[in-house]
Amino acid sequence: MPTTEALNKARDGGLDLVEVAPQSSPPVCRLMNYGKFKYAQKRQKSETPKKHHVSKLKELWLHPKTERHDVEVRLRQARKFLERGDKVLVTMIFRGRELAHIDLGRKMLDGFAVELADIGRIEQFPRLESKRMGMLLVHQKTEKPHEPTAPLPQPEGGQPVS
Repeated sequence: MPTTEALNKARDGGLDLVEVAPQSSPPVCRLMNYGKFKYAQKRQKSETPKKHHVSKLKELWLHPKTERHDVEVRLRQARKFLERGDKVLVTMIFRGRELAHIDLGRKMLDGFAVELADIGRIEQFPRLESKRMGMLLVHQKTEKPHEPTAPLPQPEGGQPVS
């Protein structure tokens, strides 16, 4: 239809004439409420980032002399962070003469990783930097264990091969 007729139709309906495909011959136009369309686009754009989780780095501090109950509190916090999909940096801070017993701090971090082995895995193993030892944990995706498709071959003696 001619442009003037389309414009008159748009004015009568209280709508806008929007050019959809200007490259085609003849150009394609559409009757619509352009303000409402732009508002819907803006809302859709602002809602999109809320639907996906951006992984953050959460840090938990420990000392070699930290009591068991306090370590359990940190374990619960780390579990919550890992379930949410965040990375967890567990930092062991050594003060004064504690630096002479770095092995105690490493044992505590190893125990921390063992406690969270069902939900998380170590991405960066404990590493000493100055007076701090840090270990990075990430969420572990649960996967089905690999099952062999064929039975294991057996030698002539009848004992299975391991």
